[in-house]
Amino acid sequence: MELPKGLRYTSEHEWVLVEAGVATVGVTDHAQQMLGDVVFVEMPEIGTEIIKDETFGVIESVKAASDIFAPVSGEVAEINEELGDHPEFINQSPYEKGWIIRVEMSNRNDVDDLMVSDKYREFLVKEAGSDMRFVDTCIFEN
Repeated sequence: MELPKGLRYTSEHEWVLVEAGVATVGVTDHAQQMLGDVVFVEMPEIGTEIIKDETFGVIESVKAASDIFAPVSGEVAEINEELGDHPEFINQSPYEKGWIIRVEMSNRNDVDDLMVSDKYREFLVKEAGSDMRFVDTCIFEN
């Protein structure tokens, strides 16, 4: 399972990369593995105000539909339009081609309480509990 350093992570399995006040948001490798094959991504329109910890979209897979939660507040500056034709990018490349939105952050401190990669790794292992099948797959790349 890929878990890049330099990103921040939520307990709902979203990741965020902040560069010059703009947050790029996607779902983690763990999330896409749990979802299975992604078939559709519902994203907000550019200019939409999103609020930290509230839903801003939905990912549909062959297994289920899952809400996407905002790790930061702000205005949607860009959406990954390629996901309209290629939702599988979330499975194939969750941290690169599979990004979902870019947000002009209204509060740069929003990321302060998000997890760094080591803390997210600990969170995943704790979340797995006694499911050793999951723990055995927690081989992280940095």
